[in-house]
Amino acid sequence: MHELPTGSLTELLTLEKIEEDLFRASYVFPDPFPLYGGQVLAQALLAAGMTVPTDRQPHSLHGYFLRAGDATRPTIFRVDRDRDGRSYSGRRVVAVQNGEVILNMVCSFHVQEDGPDLQVQTMPEVGQPDDLPEMRLFRLFSMEARDPGQPHPGGTWPTRSWSRCTEPLADDPLLHAAVLTYLSDINTGLSPLSTQDAHSSSSLDHAMWFHRPLQMDDWVLMDLVPGTVAAGRGMYTGALYDRAGRLGASIAQETLFRRRRR
Repeated sequence: MHELPTGSLTELLTLEKIEEDLFRASYVFPDPFPLYGGQVLAQALLAAGMTVPTDRQPHSLHGYFLRAGDATRPTIFRVDRDRDGRSYSGRRVVAVQNGEVILNMVCSFHVQEDGPDLQVQTMPEVGQPDDLPEMRLFRLFSMEARDPGQPHPGGTWPTRSWSRCTEPLADDPLLHAAVLTYLSDINTGLSPLSTQDAHSSSSLDHAMWFHRPLQMDDWVLMDLVPGTVAAGRGMYTGALYDRAGRLGASIAQETLFRRRRR
């Protein structure tokens, strides 16, 4: 069984500025699997966020996973400043290992402003995390989880979980958004659709929309919902809530969904 990692998430998410709009993630570690997608997504978001004014926070991202990364190698992030408007900033990020692109990301940042605050989507009726059994989140640094019960009990992986960062986090909205991004790629909403003949595997692309700030050193509920499978691909959506049921973020991901190799 793959052991839980013992590294530091805040160290993992520390980037070195090499020169203007060029950053390096130097924290490396042994891992028998390809580089976790949530890690490179979170690091890319941080790199982009370090190039925008401090009054602008991420409101959306869309990343394409192009090659498998390697956790034993540093990653270089190049940021392109597409536009800085009065309210929004657009950025593109390319993540490179060994001279090859492993991730392309587009993301956008927004000046915080007042406006209507309405929520139609509601959090599932689940117990509070302090009263629930522990759940193991493999591959994630500095995270713990609780099992609120699964809507699809026969699935290979859980689709619903309470999670929080076990390290104290600075009061930095960009950092909390990055930790949320790091968490968002774990497990898969396609687990209930897997069979003995076909299953979900590598992520193809991952999108997020940040609606309200979530404090990632407190509990957040992630609820993943299967969507569809066709043409060797599967797609699912997800939502993340705080303890009070406020919708903090929405996600959508497409993965490979193929017949198992015999």
